[in-house]
Amino acid sequence: MEGSTTGQVLHGSATTTAAVRRAIQHSQESLRAFAERYGINPTTVAKWKKRSSIADLPTGPTGPESTALSAADAAIIVAFRRRTLLPLDDCLYALHVDFH
Repeated sequence: MEGSTTGQVLHGSATTTAAVRRAIQHSQESLRAFAERYGINPTTVAKWKKRSSIADLPTGPTGPESTALSAADAAIIVAFRRRTLLPLDDCLYALHVDFH
């Protein structure tokens, strides 16, 4: 199914196109029968059957977050860089002692 779309760009793990999603939403066929006919997982059919739109929902984090720094630490670093106008490498060297 992947790569067989005409002008539609799908993400790497997409198994359905907009046309298949539309067919899922309008079908009266059982989830299992529909899944077998199109060669997709029945849970995928159930997911698209419940949705009101055929558009993909955004995935991934809603906002960038550091896994190494607290919000306060990140704010200090940003303020330091804005005040000193140093390149990132120099900021890292100057602040390395304070944060580790």
